[in-house]
Amino acid sequence: MTEDSERWGRVAADGAVYVRTADGERQVGSWQAGDPAAGLAYFSRRYQDLVTEVELLEQRTATGAGDAKAARKRAGELRGSLDTANVVGDLTGLGGRIERLLEAIEARIAREAAARAAARAEITELKRRLAEEAEALAQSSQWKPAGDRLREIQTEWPRAHGSDRKVDDECWHRYRSARTVFERRRGTHFAALDEQRKSALARKEELVSEAEALAESEDWGPTAARLKAMMRDWKAAGRAPKDADDALWKRFRAAQDRFFSRRGALLAERDAGLRANAERKEELLARAEAIDPGRDLEGARNALRDIQDDWARVGRVPREQVGPLEDRLRVVEERVRTAGEAAWRRSAPTQNPLVERLRESIAKLERQVASARAAGRDSDARRVEQTLETQREWLAQAERSTGR
Repeated sequence: MTEDSERWGRVAADGAVYVRTADGERQVGSWQAGDPAAGLAYFSRRYQDLVTEVELLEQRTATGAGDAKAARKRAGELRGSLDTANVVGDLTGLGGRIERLLEAIEARIAREAAARAAARAEITELKRRLAEEAEALAQSSQWKPAGDRLREIQTEWPRAHGSDRKVDDECWHRYRSARTVFERRRGTHFAALDEQRKSALARKEELVSEAEALAESEDWGPTAARLKAMMRDWKAAGRAPKDADDALWKRFRAAQDRFFSRRGALLAERDAGLRANAERKEELLARAEAIDPGRDLEGARNALRDIQDDWARVGRVPREQVGPLEDRLRVVEERVRTAGEAAWRRSAPTQNPLVERLRESIAKLERQVASARAAGRDSDARRVEQTLETQREWLAQAERSTGR
């Protein structure tokens, strides 16, 4: 018999076993097997079994193990059994301990409920955000990334479980509606794109056929202008299916390259001829710049006219040389004209208005001939030369009639 057993219970002479409580003694059994101490020890062990069960519930509650509601039910059963439990021990202390255990269990249940509510709210908010994201993606024209993300949302959806069923259904409906809108828009876009590509293919086939027909043209200027305009038409046509587009582009560029290569060869040959003309005009300029009208004015005029005639027959020179060559010739022409006017003024006490006007007209016509030749307008130059020749004859007659 232990001291605790004797403190909380006793065995009467008739073998009745009693437990002491705050309300007094209560019989919990009978011991007829012998030593009373052994009887108290037996009923004390039964009490320790209750204590052990309470300790196990306390540990599970503290660590969060097991089902809190099941623990609450068992703790309530233990508390209710204390008034009739056939044990010997501190039932009042154990009852207080169970009350504290129930309080701890209730607090745990409240925490778990709050955590579940918070998790449910978080999952609900997540699904609302996913639905909103899907609705935003429904209006996107970034077809691949938007489509990939919509599929990812569908994959993520089952993993985000635990939300309110009504909210879940509402958000799922929003997601499905948004995806339907996106897929319909994407289908419409690519259908239109296919039509556009078919149209672009037909247009580019037309351009390739035209370019290949023009590749052998010798109408150099208009054909070059048309081929350049066709480059703008090609870009404006848009994209055809890739394989066809690449093949058509190679044919289109080959036709253009063929024409411009032929034109380039012709221009190179023409440039060689223009350079030869420039060299011939350099020779004529050397002759012209050697003229000395101060020594023989009439001879200078005749020599200059011969040079001007040869100059006109030589023809065109490279564009960048036109100005410098013409300027040098005009310098000689002006020197001869100035020398003639000076000689005339020296030999005439008064001026003849007719002679003066003819000389001014002739100088103007000579400049017109030079400009027309420089610009390649040979027919204009010949027409002005006819007038120039007539006025030169008039001037010669006028000068002879006046002796000047």
